Amino acid sequence: MPTIFTRIIDGEIPGRFVWKDDVCVAFLDVRPLARGHVLVVPRDEVDHWVDLSPEVATHLMALAQRVGGAQRELLSPARIGMMIAGFEVPHVHIHVVPMDSMAALDFRNANPDPDQADLDQIHADLSELLG
Repeated sequence: MPTIFTRIIDGEIPGRFVWKDDVCVAFLDVRPLARGHVLVVPRDEVDHWVDLSPEVATHLMALAQRVGGAQRELLSPARIGMMIAGFEVPHVHIHVVPMDSMAALDFRNANPDPDQADLDQIHADLSELLG
């Protein structure tokens, strides 16, 4: 059975994509830890990041860095955090999170009902910056 991320990548479930290429995609998290939270996800379903090929792992990291640069330019947070946990969905994903404190990386602080108009605006702005 495909993961929820594969279903988003395949268009079965809507997603606010800020990047797509042949290896991976990046889209806004629907339960953001902070405003502008993006997930960088390989197209291939791989459960654990240590099982990625070195080429795919390098590609994901480079895109996460690029996304973080766009978030920093757009949102001016104190830091851009990055986390690979993998407990929520059995499909590798990198959380790239604008943050002003370590609390931004606490899943208990995820926003279950973010403002949809704000997500649309961040989507448009990050997509433009990532071109």
